[in-house]
Amino acid sequence: MSGHRVLIALRGNEVAWRFDKTAEALVCDIDDAGEVTSRSEIIFARNSGEDLCEYVLAHNIDTVVAGGVEEEYYHYLRWKRVDVIDNVAGELGPVLDRLARGRLTSGDILFPQGGA
Repeated sequence: MSGHRVLIALRGNEVAWRFDKTAEALVCDIDDAGEVTSRSEIIFARNSGEDLCEYVLAHNIDTVVAGGVEEEYYHYLRWKRVDVIDNVAGELGPVLDRLARGRLTSGDILFPQGGA
């Protein structure tokens, strides 16, 4: 299998500000050409970093995208060889687009800038 599987922690239509404070996520597969080949929205029964980590490992997620990630979850996921792109803020569309192109990095803020 080529490409990779990604979990983006969500709050509504935006990246969740905290990994462990959300019960929503988007899981998608991105092929080597940068095309999103599948996507599914997941709703968990509660906000739990442990539940999210368990889901990530059980479903062979390669990359996690979120706002802040508690240090214990960050190190646990990295130890399990999951890439973590944290401190990301923005609406889902621009974040997913940049991620699919392989250009999303930790600290990216992708909200539209208002004109003055």
